[in-house]
Amino acid sequence: MEITDIKIRKIITEGRLRAVVSITIDHMLAVHDIKIVQGDERLFIAMPSRKDENGVFRDIVHPILPDARKMIEDSILDAYQKHLALIEVEAQEAAAAADTEA
Repeated sequence: MEITDIKIRKIITEGRLRAVVSITIDHMLAVHDIKIVQGDERLFIAMPSRKDENGVFRDIVHPILPDARKMIEDSILDAYQKHLALIEVEAQEAAAAADTEA
């Protein structure tokens, strides 16, 4: 199994939810609404879920093996950190351009 695409759909700056992500596996299967959550000690991913009739949230899709979960989580968190770094660079470049114009 290979994650062939990761899209950071939304960045959130308030609360524990940090981002909403979509991944594509083997150019064949898309999984949407994976959440990046700030835990007490670290960032982690939460797979897409739905509330059942008893009010309990259940994953709609999830990895079966711990190694698969780790691979997916590591890939998503790496892409998220790179996305944040890119946003920071773009903000710095915009600020530098604004200073040059002033």
